[in-house]
Amino acid sequence: MIQSSMSALRPLRTLLFGGHYSLTRFCSGFVSRIRYINKLKENDAACLSALQNGHIFLFHRLMPLLQCSVPETFRPIALSYSEVQSVLHKSGSDGSLLKESILIGCSEQNHAQFCLDVGELDPAAIIKNCKGTFMDLRKAFFLLEGAEAPLVAKAQALLRWHQINRFCGATGQLTQRNQAGSQRTCSSSSIVYYPKMSPVVIVLVSDGKRCLLGRQSSFPRGLYSALAGFCDIGETLEEALRREVAEEVGLEVQNIIYSSSQHWPFPHSSFMLACHATVSPSHSQLNVDHLELEDARWFTEEEITCALQVKAPPWRDHRPAAWLPPKHAVAHRLIMEWKEQQHSNDTE
Repeated sequence: MIQSSMSALRPLRTLLFGGHYSLTRFCSGFVSRIRYINKLKENDAACLSALQNGHIFLFHRLMPLLQCSVPETFRPIALSYSEVQSVLHKSGSDGSLLKESILIGCSEQNHAQFCLDVGELDPAAIIKNCKGTFMDLRKAFFLLEGAEAPLVAKAQALLRWHQINRFCGATGQLTQRNQAGSQRTCSSSSIVYYPKMSPVVIVLVSDGKRCLLGRQSSFPRGLYSALAGFCDIGETLEEALRREVAEEVGLEVQNIIYSSSQHWPFPHSSFMLACHATVSPSHSQLNVDHLELEDARWFTEEEITCALQVKAPPWRDHRPAAWLPPKHAVAHRLIMEWKEQQHSNDTE
């Protein structure tokens, strides 16, 4: 029992103590950045000043501006205030659009980070001036470096939230954002709106020797992932997980162990709660609901190893039997944790 509990806590312990620095030193820099960001959210003048000295990431209709750093690897382009001004002027804008930038974070070098969607401007001119490309985020997730994917995902989620929450749900009046873009307020009703995420359970089910993966018809061909679904109002994490697995593949799970969580920008900003669960090998017969999933099947460790070797997304002329979510996705983490556990079991 104790060993099982420690195993469940391992991801959290890794998150807290996995770095090279002492906890005291880490928290000192972390706390100062968090308090700085909070100050910018509460003080419009301070936020505007930070914008003029910060880094800005451009989007065009929610597609991030990326630049190829090494073959098959892309990075978001961090521009200064003056560089964005120049880009806007060359694209026929007077530069006032800069004030629509939204705060997304703060770098370890204490530079405030902002994002700006320039969807009304000609993307070709911006691409030429910045020597980059606007890329669909679903594709970009396979090509971005690890530390930058969450930043780009958060930026896109905030931009989308502002685009679809311009009006008050109670009065129908236009809402006004603060400078940081951390909230919107209805001047008529004084209702304050904050960006929201929808909770989603995602689970890797195992029968001891195999893990269960499925695919929706909207997935790229050959892509398989862990089972996932939105939490219903009133459900606990465990209830939602059991319901989703029962609905989609007709299995009753047991031994639910929490792994980790992740913000996921699709379809409209989800909060992924990742778990492992087991079923008895004698009760592992699948009954797939094809209204929910196009396919679901059990994968052996050998099959998972082969799927992990596929460079995703695969080339058009090479369509493997199965390939897996990008390294930034929590589904990939679940699969790797399961694979490591299988290897550990084999060596015992």
